[in-house]
Amino acid sequence: MFTGLIEETGRIKALEHEGSNITFTINAKRVIEDVKIGDSIAVNGVCLTVTAFDKESFKVTAIAETLGLTNLSSLAVGSAVNLERCLALGDRLGGHIVQGHIEAIGTVREIAERDGSYEYYIEFPEAIRRYIIHKGSIALNGISLTVASVAARVLSVAIIPETLAKTNIKDWAVGTSVNIETDMLAKYAENMMQNV
Repeated sequence: MFTGLIEETGRIKALEHEGSNITFTINAKRVIEDVKIGDSIAVNGVCLTVTAFDKESFKVTAIAETLGLTNLSSLAVGSAVNLERCLALGDRLGGHIVQGHIEAIGTVREIAERDGSYEYYIEFPEAIRRYIIHKGSIALNGISLTVASVAARVLSVAIIPETLAKTNIKDWAVGTSVNIETDMLAKYAENMMQNV
């Protein structure tokens, strides 16, 4: 489990293609302070397992299914990625409950400056529309955000300067692909109602 509060942005140092899988070597500082083999780290919101590490970087492998459901296959050497260690029992839950299980890829359609902050408009697939509500929680590239508006297949999120500075949102442009994870509580509620 994660909170969607990004600890740092790392940079892709190397990519190794192994059949249909990709192993990423990611430069980082904070998330590797206490890392162990087998730990989970969310990379752009995708829960991945640490397979190796040194003082400056760590390695994770994404399999074909993960690559097909996320924006990880579009990463290149030098790409900035949002990083978060898994939640430790007893930590404050400052964002919302994020599993690191991406449901869809969205596309940035518009960026509007709002007198010191920004509003990003993200197009998303129809299949996840029922889980997105005004003022609800959503994770975009692993960042816990509040839905500012939603209409048809486009949602917006308002971004404060602090979030812009500490995440890879600052690199987003119109056309950028972003990983989407909706609030898991809505999916559980729907499942329970269907099975009553």
